[in-house]
Amino acid sequence: MPASAFPSHVSIKDVAKAAGVSHSTVSRALAGSPLVAAATKERIQRIAREMGYSPSAIARGLVTRRTATIGLVVTTIADPFVTDVVRGIEETALDNGYSVILCDSNAEPERELACVRTLREKRVDGIIVTSSRVGNLYVPLLEQLGVPIVLINNQHEGRYVYSVRTDDFQGGQMAGAYLASLGHRQIAYVSNPPNAHSSLQRLAGCRAALQEHGLDIPDGRIVPGDGRTGGGRTGLERLLRQSPHPTAVFCYNDMTAIGALQAVKAAGLRVPGDLSLVGYDDIAFAVFVDPPLTTVAQDRYLLGQRAMGLTLSLLSKQEEAGDIVLTPHLVERASCARVPG
Repeated sequence: MPASAFPSHVSIKDVAKAAGVSHSTVSRALAGSPLVAAATKERIQRIAREMGYSPSAIARGLVTRRTATIGLVVTTIADPFVTDVVRGIEETALDNGYSVILCDSNAEPERELACVRTLREKRVDGIIVTSSRVGNLYVPLLEQLGVPIVLINNQHEGRYVYSVRTDDFQGGQMAGAYLASLGHRQIAYVSNPPNAHSSLQRLAGCRAALQEHGLDIPDGRIVPGDGRTGGGRTGLERLLRQSPHPTAVFCYNDMTAIGALQAVKAAGLRVPGDLSLVGYDDIAFAVFVDPPLTTVAQDRYLLGQRAMGLTLSLLSKQEEAGDIVLTPHLVERASCARVPG
């Protein structure tokens, strides 16, 4: 029978009528139940395909108490760092029969919590939050919300029960050791807002590596940024007013470093001839600026992939590490040079 002969919205009862069985038998057959004979199961599945039947997610959710959806809260969809993280989450979700609902918190703590509560109202099975601004507040909320919550690169100081993160202290160490190896002694740092845990860890790691060489970053050479190009420009402008100005600057992230690069060029100076720059993240833009940016790379896709994998493990009650830590690596490009002499 041609597909046009069937109703436009085929229900499980329509399949049951066409197959001459009860709708409960159809339900079991489509679910692959061993209670249905193999020949009957195959015939029902064939009829369902021919009729264009697709199971109702809502109906399935009422039975399983699952919606096969994961809620994802990002700081902002405009952040280039987020793109590959989302891709890692979404592709892993799709491979496991899940879909993803995306929310934008605009890096505001109150909005982040509002997004999480809205997603729970939509009956998502789990929630992933990138760069959380509220961190440990989720611990008392876990029982209230009733779904697993996994944080990626938690910005709140302290340990969260389920998280996936890059070792920012180690990443800072890599940047500090690299600049010291190039002979730099006058080194500065452009931070994210001071309360961001990842920024504090990157700075602490950098200082630890420099101290092994008898060096440090003085407090006067730690200037605030905002994680965006604007903060990088204003931070670097402040550093250039110092005398002498630093010969190298470690930046909280690549967007900060790109803004700093603009400020150096606007001042008539050269990178790396007059000042070396190191970023963090290795976003796609890092290789296209002039000069290409030396940076500490995070595996953004893997962050998303592991966060989704942890969420699925929690949903299936499998044992899984509560705090997954990934190792960054240094990517050397043309924005750094050895100090002359």
